[in-house]
Amino acid sequence: MAIATESQQEEHKNIPALWCRFLDMLECDKEISIFLQNSSASTAAEGKKWTLTDFDIGKPLGRGKFGHVYLAREKRSNHVIALKVLFKSQLKESQVEHQLRREVEIQSHLRHPNILRLYGYFYDQKRVYLILEYAAKGELYKELQKCKYFSERRAATYIASLARALIYCHGKHVIHRDIKPENLLVGAQGELKIADFGWSVHTFSRRRTMCGTLDYLPPEMVESVEHDANVDIWSLGILCYEFLYGLPPFEAKEHSDTYRRIVQVDLKFPPKPIVSSAAKDLISQMLVKDSSKRLPLHKLLEHTWIVQSADPSGVYRG
Repeated sequence: MAIATESQQEEHKNIPALWCRFLDMLECDKEISIFLQNSSASTAAEGKKWTLTDFDIGKPLGRGKFGHVYLAREKRSNHVIALKVLFKSQLKESQVEHQLRREVEIQSHLRHPNILRLYGYFYDQKRVYLILEYAAKGELYKELQKCKYFSERRAATYIASLARALIYCHGKHVIHRDIKPENLLVGAQGELKIADFGWSVHTFSRRRTMCGTLDYLPPEMVESVEHDANVDIWSLGILCYEFLYGLPPFEAKEHSDTYRRIVQVDLKFPPKPIVSSAAKDLISQMLVKDSSKRLPLHKLLEHTWIVQSADPSGVYRG
């Protein structure tokens, strides 16, 4: 996510001054409106009426396809948050309203140290606003680009943290389905946080939808067969490989070749950078075509590589 320019910052200082309750808004896009009115996570339902004057709006933290993110502070508590401002016209044009609904519905109910908090949300005629936990150290993807690849201690610590977060999610019947570096943030103490639940779903039924990022898709999604929570184990295995080698294992010039390598589980470990046999063993146990035979997350936490390499505190401090 690129940082907004000064002109963009000035433009978006003109966010409408009045933030109304969800249930009182009548001019919102109908699809989003119906969801927000029915959602038990609505801040309005809890009796809180937010207005722009409740916050000091700071610098832009970044911008994406559908809007902008700003640093902000809630005046009464002095609590620092990230304010995500999404433009409804762009959401509708890209037909991703359903992803926003899922993200809000699911993320607002999750409470885990390795999952970014969604504190509240509201909208006006043109925009949807999400009040999010502020992750002070920013995007993990940028850190990985800078470092090219991570040490085994750092990678193991991150993978263990994510495994605990996913165990929590699966216990709540939630599959993430899009674990990748771009969807991970780092908190002030170095703790890793899953930050995007746009592709997540409740696991009350098996699903066939292809979603997520190409390099991270499991074989069952590529072949459009039913999938379950074990897709997250596959994605975590891909992530572990990328942490250690600097690129995903099935990357190819052509999409068709990537698909083929995924389905065949054409897993290769290059000679450099040097990676321990224990780390390779863990990755190999996660990247298994038969999803029922992938290493369960609770077993992952007991694996030799995790036990010996991960920081016991659960936080990588450099």
